[in-house]
Amino acid sequence: MPDTIHLIRHGQSTFNAHYEATGEDPMHFDARLSEIGLQQVAATREALASQHFDLVIASPLTRAIQTATGIFATRAPIIVDALHREWLNSSCDIGRSIRDLASEFPTLDFAHLSDPWWHVDGPLCEHGFAREPEHVLLDRVASFKEMIAARAEKRIAVIGHGDFFYRLVGRQLKNCEVVEWAITR
Repeated sequence: MPDTIHLIRHGQSTFNAHYEATGEDPMHFDARLSEIGLQQVAATREALASQHFDLVIASPLTRAIQTATGIFATRAPIIVDALHREWLNSSCDIGRSIRDLASEFPTLDFAHLSDPWWHVDGPLCEHGFAREPEHVLLDRVASFKEMIAARAEKRIAVIGHGDFFYRLVGRQLKNCEVVEWAITR
């Protein structure tokens, strides 16, 4: 079981920037980091530079992968896991195919992910995609806790998302905020 787990919310995405300004979904599927998000990643990389991590676990959404590779690059092994992907309620939470991800991020392994790896079941919303029911999210949160508790690595960084982390720790994390988390069952 890990001794230390750091949860890191991804840097600001183009979706976050637009939504904060307008309150509307800009239909940015699998949103990337904004310029501010890239600056946040650079600042977090510097803040964590002296800390050792045995493993980094990133969500397969592009903004999380960009955050993970931007902070940790070659400092620690990075694996991609869909269990802690964002709760699918907006366009930015719809992912891309593993082929597209592997093409953009050739140093990472995506072969273990199903395709599609995001939520696709249920009635379509007004924007034309299926929103994920909260009970499905809560089941993923419980499974994530079990998966992390079973890991052998001692120091793990998890790069993920606001709504997922809210269900995990009970508060909203800011973009690129780092929170130490103790596993509770």
